[in-house]
Amino acid sequence: MQKTTTSPELMLENQLCFTIYACSREFTKLYQPHLDKIGLTYSQYLVMIVLWEKQQCTVKELGEALFLDSGTLTPLLKRLQAAGLILRERSLQDERKVLISLTDKGWALQSEAVCIPGKMAEGTMLSADEFVNLLGQFKSLLARVHEANTAATK
Repeated sequence: MQKTTTSPELMLENQLCFTIYACSREFTKLYQPHLDKIGLTYSQYLVMIVLWEKQQCTVKELGEALFLDSGTLTPLLKRLQAAGLILRERSLQDERKVLISLTDKGWALQSEAVCIPGKMAEGTMLSADEFVNLLGQFKSLLARVHEANTAATK
């Protein structure tokens, strides 16, 4: 088979999805030493952030907030419960729903985690304006891609 020059569309350096993927992996590495100090994985940290904000939510609401399905979320929640950070309880109004809330230990962990976002902002070496602008662009991109995926599955 004869070799041909790769078209620019198929070059790795021109793939937005790869750049986002690689950036995400690098961010996770940047988080890791700080999360190790408080005993959380990156995924567990995201769950805790949602719970610190909302105080209580269903597994479904948590999955929607984090773009995770229940098959991914359930083992994660079991580990957080085993660590004594969350409670999982069936809703009294609708037993099909599982409510997730924080224990006192989970709430206390918030004071140890409060410095992490600032350390991540420093780690990016972005100015405050650059950070806000980039965050806005990624939120917009996420909304568009999510909308496209939702439309494609209908």
